[in-house]
Formats: sequence, C-alpha cells, structure tokens
Amino acid sequence: MTEDSPEHQGNKPLTGQRILILGAAGQLGAELRRRFDSSGLITAVDRSSGDLADPAQIRTLIHSLRPQVILNAAAYTAVDRAESEPGLAHAINAEGPRILAEEALELNALLVHYSTDYVFDGAKPGPWTETDQPHPLNVYGASKLAGERAIQSIGGRSLIFRTSWVYSPHGKNFLLTMLRLGREREKLSIVDDQIGAPTTSIELARATHAIVSGIVSGRFGADPQWAGLYHMTCAGSTSWFGFAQAIFARASAIFGLKVPELVPIPAASYPMPAARPRNSVLSNEKLRARFAVELAPWESALDEVMNRLRASAP
Repeated sequence: MTEDSPEHQGNKPLTGQRILILGAAGQLGAELRRRFDSSGLITAVDRSSGDLADPAQIRTLIHSLRPQVILNAAAYTAVDRAESEPGLAHAINAEGPRILAEEALELNALLVHYSTDYVFDGAKPGPWTETDQPHPLNVYGASKLAGERAIQSIGGRSLIFRTSWVYSPHGKNFLLTMLRLGREREKLSIVDDQIGAPTTSIELARATHAIVSGIVSGRFGADPQWAGLYHMTCAGSTSWFGFAQAIFARASAIFGLKVPELVPIPAASYPMPAARPRNSVLSNEKLRARFAVELAPWESALDEVMNRLRASAP
C-alpha cells in the first residue's frame, strides 16, 4: 500500500466512531494508535488498564466506553516463555479474546483480532491458506489458535488477521536485536531453514485502517460478506538468515554499521524451548480478493522501517 492510495484518502468514514485499542504500548498497538489517531474517538490502553488476563477489568472497560470498533493488539507473545507459562498464555491469548468477542457481540461492535502463523506446523511446502488445518507446535501457537476459535464460536462482526514475523522501529523484535548484536559481535549464526514473511507493524496498521474504514462506510457490504479469518502479511518470503542479510545491508548503507560475519545454520543447531514451523509463509489471496488490500513486499517495508530509524537517530 501507499499513503496516497484510495484506502488512505481521508478518515471521514471513521469520524465520530468510538475506537478502543488494546495493547497500545506494543509494536502493533503503537502503530494502530498512530494510524487511527485522527480517525475517531480513540481510547488506547496498555496492560495496566486493559489486561486480557483480568476478565472483570476488560468487561468494565468495554461497558464504560461502549466502543464501536475494538482493535485487539494485546497478546502474550513470549513464545519460549509460554512453554513454562501455559496458563497465562491461554488466559491472555484465548480467554481474553473470547471475552472481547462476547462484549463486541452485545454492542454490535466490530472486533479486529490478530493471530499468528504459529498455528501451523510448517510441514506444507507452499503458502498456507485459511482453509488449511492448523496444528501448532508450541504452547503459544496453541493459545492463539484457541483464541481464534473462541471468537469464531461467538460470531458477530469480527475479523481475525493471521500475520507473521512482526517487527517495527520500536519494542523487542528480530530487527532491533540484529542491530544490537551487530554492534556487539563479529560473527552471528542465523537460522536458515525456517521461512516466512517479515511483516511490519506499519503495514499491518495501514491495511487494518483501510479495511475498517471500508467496513464502516459500507463499502464491503453486510457483515456476512466480510466477517471471518484472513491472512495478512507482507508480500514475498525469506529465511531468518535472508532477513538478517537484508537488515545488515541496509544498516551498513544507512548507519555505516560494520557488518558482522553471518553464518547460516539449521534450526537444529540453535535449540529453543518452543519448536518453530519450518514454513510460515501465508497466502494473502483471500485478503486481496475480499478487500482489494495488499501489503508491501517485505523488502520495501524493511526500507521504510530503516528510514524511520534513521529519522529518529540522534
């Protein structure tokens, strides 16, 4: 998408809409707040006032605000730690979304929820579609799948967007970790046999804004025509090693960062508490066909994030 595309010309469809953003301190939440800021009446909360592990707090918050649009960017995302905290992961990623769906149904509000490529086991050779059978390999993926199914069982005006390898100019993510380690080490070993689509929170927020604006304006028809599950990632794919190469090529050109030696390794050589899928590539065809929305190629989306980092550098 581009800033001057039709999806981004003006915020009139959302003017006056009461919009609640959960997880506002996170990578995606911060970008959603930035993108929707001039669109409607925004309430953006972080975990201190919108904790998905606290059902009473969430219900009270929604009852007091009576939002017309709920954007849920809150989640338990510590993939490895989830293996030792399954209860908390489930509370936030499964029970929390169920409560949001119940409250949204009561208000006839639009609920937008984000899920993950980790609902799949990675065994498929090609891109995963929305009709492929999920089979998560780890607690995090299982908890996110349970959240999807909870929302689907309740129904209503809900959208679930599965995405992958999310990063942004802020927070904790692979990009910023690579830049830090590149300054600290001469050599980095990076997994090269897991593939996916690095996706920026900037592109996710843009696409979400375009779709929500279209729904509110009636451009996409009645609820049954658009409600459901969609994949939403940047176009293209690469391995973690390929992503690291792209990061350092840009960091060298933009910041003059000395590029460390990058060594491709199999995932088996870098054991983690949580297993990861080998193939995380998601097909975006359903999203494109239904909403005429496409996210930028991952390489150009990376360029934008690096330019943001350059603009904010001291």
